[in-house]
Formats: sequence, structure tokens, C-alpha cells
Amino acid sequence: MEFRSAFNRFKSDKWAVGSFLFILGITLIAIFAYPLSPDKTAYANQMHLSIHSQPPGFTCQVLIIPQKERQERRSFFFGNLNSAEEIPIQNIRWFDDSLEYKRFGNATNYYEKIYFSTFQNSTKREQIEKTYLVSKYFLLGTDKYGRDLLSRLIIGSRISISIGFIAVFISLLIGVFFGAIAGYFGGWTDRLIMWIINVVWSIPTLLMVIGITLALGRGFWQIFVAVGLTMWVDVARLVRGQVKSIKEQLFIQAGSVLGFSHKRILTNHILPILVAPLLVISASNFASAILMESGLSFLGIGTQPPMPSWGGMIKDHFRYLLLGKAYLALLPGLAIMSLVLAFMMLGNSLRDVLDVQR
Repeated sequence: MEFRSAFNRFKSDKWAVGSFLFILGITLIAIFAYPLSPDKTAYANQMHLSIHSQPPGFTCQVLIIPQKERQERRSFFFGNLNSAEEIPIQNIRWFDDSLEYKRFGNATNYYEKIYFSTFQNSTKREQIEKTYLVSKYFLLGTDKYGRDLLSRLIIGSRISISIGFIAVFISLLIGVFFGAIAGYFGGWTDRLIMWIINVVWSIPTLLMVIGITLALGRGFWQIFVAVGLTMWVDVARLVRGQVKSIKEQLFIQAGSVLGFSHKRILTNHILPILVAPLLVISASNFASAILMESGLSFLGIGTQPPMPSWGGMIKDHFRYLLLGKAYLALLPGLAIMSLVLAFMMLGNSLRDVLDVQR
């Protein structure tokens, strides 16, 4: 009955439902990132320097030239390894056994020549036009390296969603363990763990993350571990206070009199009661982890190129705010803001729905 009542209260909160659906949508986009991305190469890193910083809705013709020395690889989850060279062109001239193309952005009248024999199993103009000459549409334009901005945003959502899940999992694993032990046993165990918590608490979070990142090395998994190792103190303090309060209840004392082990009392009778407050703090920590990763990527010590990250995209383009192309930095900034806002609103709604203070 309590679960049904809480679920009904959650459904009646439009902001909570909207935030949950938005987060679910971003999660699904992160899972199916490459099938949804216009650029399906690994990390959406197909560069076209001649069409860099183009506005949203930009369209151009691209000539695809196969490279025999490259091996093509296709992967649903990790993207494709492109085996061809893509050249944006602005004009093309056809001959009997060859063609000449003018690269996009070339202000001169210089044309480059290529023979039909270069194209695999295509010796006629119609075959080449159908297979190797395509029109590409960039819905959100291109970044400063000529990469599709929409694809980079979609692939970059994986970093923000992943950092949230992994960092929150690490913080819960460590925080619940130490908080439960400190609150349940008390005494010197409680004083020792609280001393460790206070030491970690006294160090600025961003400074600690930077220190751990530099110690572990810059990379994808290192930043996840670094963020998770700095967020467990909030969880530990919450769990410690809740456990100290709950263990004084009569049903816990009755379990001790009946000879229940400490492990059974903690895992079966105390920790299940903490699910509601842990859900609330996890939503808050999820938002904090996304902001922290974005800040580290902006500083250059988060996820490393060519892996796309919303914070890294802001770092690459923040100078464009003054060059008339502010959308290059604003779009990833809006993505970060909307996802963090959704998690904060979901956390606030869960606090009201679950009524964790009662």
C-alpha cells in the first residue's frame, strides 16, 4: 500500500514524471548512440576541415574515395572504422574514364583528377553517382574540425550518463559500507571512520578529483573512479546518522535479544529502510558527477580526445562565443544544464514523494 501510494503521488507530479522521461530518453540515446548518429564512425570523429564551423542546416556533396589499405570495421556499440576518404566538394566535372572535383572552400579554379578505376566495381558515371557521391546534411552544423555536431552531442551523452551511474555506484558501495559500520557499532570504530570522513570532507572536492585523476592518469575509466571516490562521504554521513537512529528502535533491539547476527540485522532490517533517502541523495550525486566531469573535461584532464564529451566540446568552442557562432558552445552547455536540472528536479520530487524526513 505504501509503495502504491508513493507511486500515485509520483505520477501526479508532472515535473517528476517529465524529468524521469527526459532522463530515460537521454539514457536510451546513449545506449543506441551510433545507430542514431548521422556520423557512425568511432567517436563521431570523421573530420572535414574544409567545412569547419558551418551553421545548422548546412548541406554539401561528399565524394567517397575507397582506401584499399584500410580495413573496414562495423560495431553497433563502438562505431565503425571508416575505410574510405570523404572529400567535401563544391563542383565536379565528368569525363569518359575519369572525373575532376573541386574541394569545398577552394577559392581557386583548381580541380583534382581521379580515374573510375579507383572506385571498386564501378566503371560508369551512374554507378559512381549512386554509390560514391552523397549529399550530407548537418542538422546542427559542424564543429571547428568539420565534424557533425549533432553526432558529437549524441555520442557525448554516453559520458555524462556513464559517469553518473558509475560514480554513484562507487559512492554508494563505499559510503553505505562505512556509514553503516560507523553508525551501528559506534565507539572507536565510529570515531575512526568519522575522522576519515572529516579529513576527506575538508579537502576541496575539485582539488581532490584533480589529484586522483593525475595519480591514476587521464582517461575514460580514471575520471569515473576519481569522481566516485570523492562523493562517498555524503552517503556515509547520511547512512551513519540514519543507522544510529534506527538501531535504537525496539524491533532492532528485539532482533539482538533473539540472537540475530549483526550482519543479518544490518542487511535485512536496517538497510532496506534507507532505500528512500539513498534514492534522493543518489539523484543529487548523479547531477554533481555530471557537472564535475564536465568541469574536468573543460580543464583538459577529463575524457581525452577524440572521445566526445559535452565539457570538452565547450572547451573546444568557448572562444566562438565572441565570433558570432555561440551555438557551438551553447548547445553542449544546454545539454549539460538540462540533464543536471532533470536530475535535481527528480531528486526533489522523490524527497517529497517518499517523505524521507517522516
